[in-house]
Amino acid sequence: MQQKISLKLSPSESADDAAIRKKIASSAAKKLTDITGYVPLKKSIDARGKNIYINLTVNAFIREPLQPVNVKHFTFKNVTDSDQKVVIIGAGPTGLFAALQLLEKGIQPIILERGKDVRSRRRDLAVLNKEGIVNSESNYCFGEGGAGTYSDGKLYTRSSKRGDIERILQLFVFFGAPENILYDAHPHIGTNKLPHIITAMRKAITDHGGKFLFEKKVTDFIIEKDHIKEVITADGDSFSGDAYILATGHSARDIFELLHSKKILIEAKPFALGVRIEHPQTLIDGIQYHATERDEYLPPASYSLVQQVEGRGVFSFCMCPGGIIAPAATSPGELVVNGWSPSKRNNPFANSGMVVEVQQADALKSLQGSKGSTVQKFKSSLKADELAKDPLLFLKFQQMVEKAAFEAGGGDFVAPAQRMQDFINRKTSASLPKNSYLPGLKSTDLTTVLPPFIYDTLAGGFKAFGKKLRGYLTNEAVVVATESRTSSPVRIPRNENLEHPQVSNLYPSGEGAGYAGGIVSAAMDGERVANTICARLNKK
Repeated sequence: MQQKISLKLSPSESADDAAIRKKIASSAAKKLTDITGYVPLKKSIDARGKNIYINLTVNAFIREPLQPVNVKHFTFKNVTDSDQKVVIIGAGPTGLFAALQLLEKGIQPIILERGKDVRSRRRDLAVLNKEGIVNSESNYCFGEGGAGTYSDGKLYTRSSKRGDIERILQLFVFFGAPENILYDAHPHIGTNKLPHIITAMRKAITDHGGKFLFEKKVTDFIIEKDHIKEVITADGDSFSGDAYILATGHSARDIFELLHSKKILIEAKPFALGVRIEHPQTLIDGIQYHATERDEYLPPASYSLVQQVEGRGVFSFCMCPGGIIAPAATSPGELVVNGWSPSKRNNPFANSGMVVEVQQADALKSLQGSKGSTVQKFKSSLKADELAKDPLLFLKFQQMVEKAAFEAGGGDFVAPAQRMQDFINRKTSASLPKNSYLPGLKSTDLTTVLPPFIYDTLAGGFKAFGKKLRGYLTNEAVVVATESRTSSPVRIPRNENLEHPQVSNLYPSGEGAGYAGGIVSAAMDGERVANTICARLNKK
């Protein structure tokens, strides 16, 4: 007999197989010897009260043999000789999962990735961190696996209506992810493990006849009669297929500019921008677990915060317990920071993006200039009415703040920063605390870097968060500018058939097109588009 049972465990019990079996027997009113095993179905932490519990739901096997975790097997067809081909531009989660779906359907994917493979990419990241030199084609955003490879590997999403979350997680496990992502409430792989998984996906694609080409930056679309005939790469090569999936991610500004220059419809898309804030992990543990020392059976604590400040939303984004702040710029002269955690989340700091909603009026006002700020030097020369119609409006706003942050840091990707209470008090910090950001921080009055509406809203949000989490508002924390790549500042429209309304075989997809926000939702959107293409090609 099998029985689904929900248990309430202490942290130590949750790590003890014998204790779990005893709890199962008690809950099922069975003898301990009747419990032949169990499979975890869902696991979460309840830290709301003084005593912390682990909620664990299991499928218990009672007087019948234990069946192992239901890890699915996937079969891919050999597409070497397929007469149907789909060109995929970008090898992030969207592109990879689209390619795997095409393999299952017997259609050959041709992946064009502007960056390098994960191993070569790691060397470029080391140069960026240690020497302050960014490779515009190989960085935290561009390269095999896209921004997802080096952005922590969080697999939590609320986008259940967009696709099959369970299938995406099962595919990750099939390619080497730990099985606990199938039942953890907030699944996480870790930046140290993701490269091996991405490499395994690439091997499956190429072993089954798909093509995976690196350092192939798309620079032009050859369009005839509202139909892409071929795409051209920077080295002069051309590639053609039955359909084209545009999966270039939220930082491929050159693609947005290319589409705009060719009069292919794109739209300005509101997004969020702000800072990274970093606390000692022990401080966050103490706040969340109500103790001076974290229980050895509990993971490093995280948080999720949201607040309305004078009608404007401010919220935490991509929280990384036991993590590291990293430079995520894609071009020289622009400063972007992001965060990630290894699988063990064992670094001494906890960081999170803290960002503010940006609307059209905000971007217009900021791009017209604000005297006395560093931002002023990078204002747009366009008039307000021109900017209002510009589909690149939010991209230009994003770029303006990134340039201001770079200049304020003094170059080499040193980031401008303030202690948290000093930020509230508009005071340049006399010193900065120890932190994880390798290129280094420079004490700066961030009112000269961030547009006033961003700064003021963040300050109001920090005050509110300090009341929600006692001890959160502290000068032990450091505020680092700027977190600006939260989502795409552009949307590439598509019709009910998921095609671009002007180009019948172009399928905008994933974060860069404005249809996803994270690894899982991007992967699901890639699968959705691939399935749509397969259905269309099979009708021919």
